[in-house]
Amino acid sequence: MKFKDVFFSREERYSIGIETETARYYLSIPVTNHMIDYEEYYEISESEYNIFLSNPVMAVDFAKQCKRREKDDLLIVKPGALRGVAS
Repeated sequence: MKFKDVFFSREERYSIGIETETARYYLSIPVTNHMIDYEEYYEISESEYNIFLSNPVMAVDFAKQCKRREKDDLLIVKPGALRGVAS
């Protein structure tokens, strides 16, 4: 999978982009565990993608839900046994 960020918010700690091999849209958040820092990618619809890009404030609530693990059903890559926490 090749994730290409189109927008990121340093302040709110999320990014929006496209997975180029499947053309799926995503919002990602940074995650860390005791071994590595990485990103979790949550699939979003094309409509959400366009809304979030045109008005990034709209993405903040979605990102917060991801950080609280309330959107795990949308994870593009399922986490392993050593799943980190949002950073």
